[in-house]
Amino acid sequence: MANIKSAKKRILVTETRTARNKAIKSEVKTTIKKVYAAIDSQDQDAAKAALKAAISTMDKATSKGVYHKNTTSRKISRLQKAVNAMA
Repeated sequence: MANIKSAKKRILVTETRTARNKAIKSEVKTTIKKVYAAIDSQDQDAAKAALKAAISTMDKATSKGVYHKNTTSRKISRLQKAVNAMA
């Protein structure tokens, strides 16, 4: 256990940031699952709407530093490729 005041603060800050990052990552995963669910049900309009929401969520996560920009770009590219393959 930390004895120094700054170390105690770092523990608290780390817990706060970890909780925030976990919530954001969970939201991103949920939006991605919604896109794939729409693709599986062959509903092109729902897939495009879910894709738009997923891209927005991932971009927000990237801007907050939760994901690296290349990771987000890769995930978005794969989602777009899957949605476009439906047509």
